[in-house]
Amino acid sequence: MNEKIVLPGGAGLVGQNLVARLRDLGYTNIVVLDKHEANVEVLKRTQPEVQVECVDIATPGDWLRHIKDAAVVVMLQAQIGGIDYQHFVRNNVDSTRLILDAIKQKENRPYLVHISSSVVESVADDFYTRSKKAQEDMVLASGIPCPILRPTLMFGWFDRKHLGWLSRFMKKVPVFPIPGDGRYMRQPLYVGDFCNIIISCIENRRGAGIYNISGHEKVDYIDIIRQIKQATHARTPIVRIPYGLFYALLWAWSLMDKNPPFTTQQLAALSAKDEFEVIDWPGIFGVKSTPFRDAIAETFNHPRYSSVVLEF
Repeated sequence: MNEKIVLPGGAGLVGQNLVARLRDLGYTNIVVLDKHEANVEVLKRTQPEVQVECVDIATPGDWLRHIKDAAVVVMLQAQIGGIDYQHFVRNNVDSTRLILDAIKQKENRPYLVHISSSVVESVADDFYTRSKKAQEDMVLASGIPCPILRPTLMFGWFDRKHLGWLSRFMKKVPVFPIPGDGRYMRQPLYVGDFCNIIISCIENRRGAGIYNISGHEKVDYIDIIRQIKQATHARTPIVRIPYGLFYALLWAWSLMDKNPPFTTQQLAALSAKDEFEVIDWPGIFGVKSTPFRDAIAETFNHPRYSSVVLEF
């Protein structure tokens, strides 16, 4: 298990979880490339044996040597939130072009796994969706055969953007606001299960294909919040407020915070009523699907990782 595995964007939610699981399985030659200094430091503290470089992978540099001598590359880089479209283009598209070009220059190409997103099939039209569609199209056009994994909304250890942020927000406010009736169906995916799918691809060298990796349980947004409240033993009341008022509050927040944790675009995506294909990924990849209630409990009650928080 000494083959070199390179993880561009590996200091985020999926990367931190993937590194932890790879290390538990005995993998020793892991390189993480990420420009987020605070999250890089978190990874260095939690996984001191792993080689981590704080670099901007949207800019050509010495970091490309790792791509050229890798055995495996898992593209994890993703700009998820924000209000400047150029940040999405740079971090989701430009970085991908550099990595693919480096792979194509090598005669003995590394095995590639691309992490796309379920949003490429969403009815939503936001910065994240547009840039992820462009990114996936670029991978498909590259001619490099690889599995393309499209996960839905993910949660788990180190979750800074989704359920993790919601749990921390719940502890800070006197009431927890829910837009409208809260009956926005989600298909949340436990990041631990998703990492096991990536590891299955690596170990079995799964070939080209597009896989929609959705959570196997359909859960309304308000019920997700209730599960978080139960798992964290929070006492904060959950209060429904009109959708328009919720939107206005997010808009006002964005005027004061250039990188807000939740945006009006994400609110629109929440209420878009998407339903994603559910395939038999446990059977295809030989991994188990963790029940939502159990996954929530693992997320918020793990003795080592539940207290570790990444930055936005």
